[in-house]
Amino acid sequence: MEAISNAVSRTLNILTTMGIADVIDILIVAYLLYRIFLFVRSTNSYNVAKGVLLILVALLLSYVFDLRMIYFILSHAVEIGLIALVVLFQPELRRLLERIGRSVSASRAVAIPELETAIAETVQACTDMSASRTGALIIFQRDVSLNSVMATGTIVNADVSAELLKNMFFNKAPLHDGAAIIRDARLAAAGCVLPLTGQTNLSKDLGMRHRAGIGLSEQSDAVVVIVSEESGAISVALDGKLKRHLNGEKLNEILHKELVVQEQRKPALQRLTDSIRSYVKGTRNE
Repeated sequence: MEAISNAVSRTLNILTTMGIADVIDILIVAYLLYRIFLFVRSTNSYNVAKGVLLILVALLLSYVFDLRMIYFILSHAVEIGLIALVVLFQPELRRLLERIGRSVSASRAVAIPELETAIAETVQACTDMSASRTGALIIFQRDVSLNSVMATGTIVNADVSAELLKNMFFNKAPLHDGAAIIRDARLAAAGCVLPLTGQTNLSKDLGMRHRAGIGLSEQSDAVVVIVSEESGAISVALDGKLKRHLNGEKLNEILHKELVVQEQRKPALQRLTDSIRSYVKGTRNE
């Protein structure tokens, strides 16, 4: 009881001496730990992270119960393990740093009516291609730039239309094997090559289109629409996750939620800045 009383007393003393800066510091660290936990859980390294946690718990218990030999071995293993963790988590850390670096690029202004038209045309094209079992891979770029991906394909710069998308993915068309990128509500490029995902726990019935779509969604904030050539099923890849077996109505709902609603939720100052930037860019082009 005395030990518990002392512990409570020390805790109260710490709480009474905490200032605003200490509270802010704790909240920031807690948020960072929470984001790290979500990041690790969404990757294939979740089991590795659980193993590391068990080792740390064993290290703490060996210190508490004065198990000197075990503590000596585990403490040295942890020191070496820090380097091993960087190697083990290298793909995930690389994707995280890429997304952080690319996300600082300037956002683009998008007119909502034009975006809704592009979504409607895409949904119509995907519905028709699903019925005819025509494979397709369509990417909606958001804040993260996809210039490096566009460089692997052919620049199109055309209005989005269902007929154009269907002709582009016709199985004898030159660009049908690559991905089409829609940026600023316009068809920016086609025939683009995407990075494949490194996930190993995907369903075996997912082909290269699905793995490429998931791979790009892991490295960017893009919304990737996939139509299976084998089954005609429509899927959407977001943040490394795949939503499968969608109909036209559900696809339209997801695209509006991820593209139109997110655009409308931007702060007013950011939308104003985007509009000015877009106007200045248009004036220069003229």
